[in-house]
Amino acid sequence: MAEQVAPEWRPHAVLGALMMLDTLLIDLAPAGPWDSESFTLGVIGLTGLALLYVAWYRVTFKRKGLIPWMDLWKDPSGSSRKLLGVGIVTIALAWLTGNPLQDHMPDPAGLVLTLIGLLMVLQAVYVMLSIGPLADQE
Repeated sequence: MAEQVAPEWRPHAVLGALMMLDTLLIDLAPAGPWDSESFTLGVIGLTGLALLYVAWYRVTFKRKGLIPWMDLWKDPSGSSRKLLGVGIVTIALAWLTGNPLQDHMPDPAGLVLTLIGLLMVLQAVYVMLSIGPLADQE
């Protein structure tokens, strides 16, 4: 069986990093058809986050895709605990972004980080339940 070649991830990572750099530091965006530079900046930031996620997925799982199926994980038990911790830290960061740092960040940054953190926590709990109490009995 031929070994599968990992898909290219560098263009996604570079473009995503540049878009995030623009969103967080440079603030360069056209008004767009909606006549709002801040909305365009948000779209650029979300697109950058999506590209960074695709790059991470390709580096981590050495395949194209978007959904990290549980059978792709080498250590579901350990990885789910790490993911739960990162999700909780992301939710805490979302609170900081939406409250004390609100003046320095785009307005919906706290909401977007909360969504990302909650999705991480949801996946971690799903994996923990799938390998624990809800595991198939063989």
